[in-house]
Amino acid sequence: MNILNKINKDNIPRHIAIIMDGNGRWAMKQGHNRVFGHHKGVDAVREVSEAAAEIGVSFLTLYTFSTENWNRPKEEVDALMHLFVETIEKEIPTLNKNNIRLNAIGDIDSLPPANRQRLFDTMEKTYKNNRMVLTLALSYSSRWEILNAVKKIMKEAENGLVSPDELDEKLFSTYLNTAKIPDPELLIRTSGEQRISNYLLWQIAYTELYFTPMLWPDFGKEELYKAIYDYQNRERRFGLISEQIKK
Repeated sequence: MNILNKINKDNIPRHIAIIMDGNGRWAMKQGHNRVFGHHKGVDAVREVSEAAAEIGVSFLTLYTFSTENWNRPKEEVDALMHLFVETIEKEIPTLNKNNIRLNAIGDIDSLPPANRQRLFDTMEKTYKNNRMVLTLALSYSSRWEILNAVKKIMKEAENGLVSPDELDEKLFSTYLNTAKIPDPELLIRTSGEQRISNYLLWQIAYTELYFTPMLWPDFGKEELYKAIYDYQNRERRFGLISEQIKK
């Protein structure tokens, strides 16, 4: 029996977040430069996105480019930005064929104007799709997001639009980039690294974490199925004990 047949279709994570790590290392193992790995990583994004939509995932969020990534060598950053522009429009037919809507979170204003415009154009052309929301975390860091939310709240408090007594977790979440996205049930990180890297820190309070040594360009639909199957075999207690969950 293959792994897909073992998956309970009634217990698919509604939202899966992925830290796509290992493009550069994959390329170097093949004797190529790091940029070659990023090109191959696009193929993995396409395969995983299609597989997630097919199996019933409603939200897929990919850590595409962090605020810290701006500190990488200029030639790599420039190549990544060029790859983004080159890829984003090519993927419109695939997104529409699979009824996937493109979304983005992060400091979008920091992207080069051409990248930003291509992103907005693609989001507009896929806006009516409703099978799955594919969110790209671009120029994103969770600390930036949380600080940005605090600044918004402080500004609204100064204008009398919100008071400290009103502020709770639910209200705070509405100021985050992910305000219209449910918290992820499952977070996957490839490449063997076992850290969160400033990604969705608020949102993953009770998220199940899945780490795999597989480098991102080698991560395909079968690996996604393995992660979902592993998730389904865990007991999610949310601070309770097993006996309470089983009642």
